[in-house]
Amino acid sequence: MFAFRTSVLKTATYLAKTHVCNAGFHVGAGVCAPKVAVVLSGCGVFDGTEIHEASAILVHLSRGGAEVQMFAPDVSQMHVVDHSKGQPAEESRNVLSESARIARGNITDLAKLSVSNHDAIVFPGGFGAAKNLSTFAVDGPDCKVNKDVERVIKDFHKAGKPIGLCCISPVLAAKLLPGVEVTVGHEEEEGGKWPYAGTAQAITSLGAKHCVKDVTEVHIDHKNKVITSPAFMCETKLHLIFDGIGAMVKGVLKLSGK
Repeated sequence: MFAFRTSVLKTATYLAKTHVCNAGFHVGAGVCAPKVAVVLSGCGVFDGTEIHEASAILVHLSRGGAEVQMFAPDVSQMHVVDHSKGQPAEESRNVLSESARIARGNITDLAKLSVSNHDAIVFPGGFGAAKNLSTFAVDGPDCKVNKDVERVIKDFHKAGKPIGLCCISPVLAAKLLPGVEVTVGHEEEEGGKWPYAGTAQAITSLGAKHCVKDVTEVHIDHKNKVITSPAFMCETKLHLIFDGIGAMVKGVLKLSGK
């Protein structure tokens, strides 16, 4: 009889804990799943989010047991690029609508993102981060950042919640968080292996610290809880980029404390 009562008590305790974690979350052993916001910038490397990076982030977050909600600003793209030609096309597209392609329709206006509802935030790369989330592609260190992107990055930073960025998106943190440490890979092109190496100089000119890392590595700024990885800043095999993004996501989830 005592064993039966003990079993019932353990079951009731487990159910009570999982109930607190909100219905629909992935939970285990009474621990809430980390809620992670992923911010997209369109759909396509040259004018939006780098699709392989977004996919890798979502796979690693899923494997890590995270609950994911995707966001994008409801603004027009800087321009639209014909990816088969690498040239601008005579049309206009909306960042939120294009990002919905990656999110399979399940996406929310970035203006509605509240730091209180999430444990961490992640920004994939792609030129959309430098064209639609900011004007870095045109203005370099003198760039402006989308007001909602600026708001959420500063809100997560102030709340002490981790911010993950890869590829070109670490420039957002460099612009907004004085003295932050980030990586976009190497600081020399090395025969074309690191074609965007000049970005490291721009990051330094913003007052941030650039840390040299290989594509499979991650840099963690523990003070600011900013986690970055080079991703497609490097010309290399896809699985190496996937592994580097995995290290970034792992760091984000670890620092979330969930």
